[in-house]
Amino acid sequence: MKKRLKTLLSEFIPLEELSNIYNSYDIVGDIAIIRLTEKSRQNGQIIANTIMKVHKNVKTVLVQTSPVHGNYRLRKMEHVAGEKRTTTIHKESGCLFAVDVDKCYFSPRLFYERMRIAKLVEGGETIVNMFAGVGCFSLVIAKHTNAAKIYSIDINPIAVQYMKENVRLNRAFGKVIPLVGDAKGIIQKMLRNVADRVLMPLPEKAFEYLPYALIALKNREGWIHYYDFEHASKNENAVEKAKMKISKRLEDLGVKFDIPYGRIVRTTGPNWYQVVLDIKTCSSHDAYLSIQKDH
Repeated sequence: MKKRLKTLLSEFIPLEELSNIYNSYDIVGDIAIIRLTEKSRQNGQIIANTIMKVHKNVKTVLVQTSPVHGNYRLRKMEHVAGEKRTTTIHKESGCLFAVDVDKCYFSPRLFYERMRIAKLVEGGETIVNMFAGVGCFSLVIAKHTNAAKIYSIDINPIAVQYMKENVRLNRAFGKVIPLVGDAKGIIQKMLRNVADRVLMPLPEKAFEYLPYALIALKNREGWIHYYDFEHASKNENAVEKAKMKISKRLEDLGVKFDIPYGRIVRTTGPNWYQVVLDIKTCSSHDAYLSIQKDH
């Protein structure tokens, strides 16, 4: 698709200008989100119209004008082409996600990761999703597993309103529990010792919030899916660097643990990676010895 897009663009844009155009873009529902360099901004309308020609379902094209930032993980958007709106419904893994891409964080690039986690969940589990957004991880788990309850926390009240709508759309009443507020406070107040599994899909905050993930686990024993950003040069392994960092943190917290799995989720910049670690914590030596049987 990228090659086809470049080929189509070459009909309208000189070859020397094509190198200034980003190869990748996101499609959320029927909205395409592109990035433009200063040099490619003059061709924004052509790029947008070409994407709409390639993807017949796209009705709106927005340009991202800032990085993801702030506690709500938002990025600034400008309308480029098509219908002037920022709301849509995204389909993924049999689920429907209503979202306002201007007011809520949403990444379609995590679709594989959401299903990967769902496949690890066992029947009857109670899960705490500390950074749930509009509920994507939680609802994919609810759709594809027999988890008992998935407590889904987000600090952005607008995201939680969309999460509630998504619970309705996906008929997950009573299974996905939307909670608005800071995960630290909510866990301390009402979710101590309840979880078999904790999700931490916010790399900017996961390291800081790790002690609260442990508080949420039943007797500090269970699974934590930990996401982080890691820098790694050509001769370094981003996953191993993340393991060393988090191992030191867990040791300082006095936790018995193993990290049987880690992977690079995606590249986020030159030599920067988003990584995930599946961490198994345990409360006894016998439990520690049994970890290897779990994966």
